[in-house]
Amino acid sequence: MKVLAFVRSLNWSARIGLGIIVFFGFCAAFAPWLAPYGESEIVGDVWEPIGGEFLFGTDIIGRDLLSRLIFGARNTIVLALLTTACSFTLGALMGFLAATMGGWVDQVLSRIVDIIISVPTLICALIVVSAVGTSFFVLATVIGIIYAMPVYRIARAVAMDVEVMDYVEAARLRGEGLWWIMKREILPNTMTPLAAEFGLRYCFVFLLISGLSFLGLGLQPPLADWGAMVRSNSEGIAWGYLHPLIPAACIALLTIGINLLVDSLVHKASGLRDDH
Repeated sequence: MKVLAFVRSLNWSARIGLGIIVFFGFCAAFAPWLAPYGESEIVGDVWEPIGGEFLFGTDIIGRDLLSRLIFGARNTIVLALLTTACSFTLGALMGFLAATMGGWVDQVLSRIVDIIISVPTLICALIVVSAVGTSFFVLATVIGIIYAMPVYRIARAVAMDVEVMDYVEAARLRGEGLWWIMKREILPNTMTPLAAEFGLRYCFVFLLISGLSFLGLGLQPPLADWGAMVRSNSEGIAWGYLHPLIPAACIALLTIGINLLVDSLVHKASGLRDDH
């Protein structure tokens, strides 16, 4: 009932976004049962046509594109989700510490963040991943640390607004410790902006992972990944095949869906009226 009430409270664009997210999430969760073929199974000739024996045709070595898309949803979405969760855990913790403790702790953390954030995200990711490898764990750790820096800035800013409130001062006078104040006073009162930022940051992480995969530095074969699928099938464009556009459309569609839902939730949390 609560789920239905939540869906009914959303506007039409947010419902579309939620539908897109649920669809891809369902594909990711049940990939082994939904995919008609194996993730790396060669089932036909090269560049089988779209809409023929295979719904989305086959790729450059004869693997079923529909199956690869379904498994790619699981690999890409889960990696992006874990990476975003890591970045928010680290960034929010650092931001709360800087805002609550202040002084030299704030200065040291802020200068470290300034140094890391001054390097363009893609260049930083390319350099580090090229040096240390492209395993699932390495990608999640490297991208998580990179995107923890902008999360730190947002967490620090909202935490500083909360930290000066009377109820936080009252907690200090009662003798509450640093962790108690961060967990019970600051975190609950910063959830709305951080939740909105989580959705937007997930899009950035998702697109960065896809971009790295397109450049050959993301998830490695035989794992399916939407960005890598665009790259490996890109030769087909020159021969008039539209196969590379299908994984590219999936990347765009999921990004649009997340943005539609997040924009609606932020608008709703702000208390502004919906004119429609």
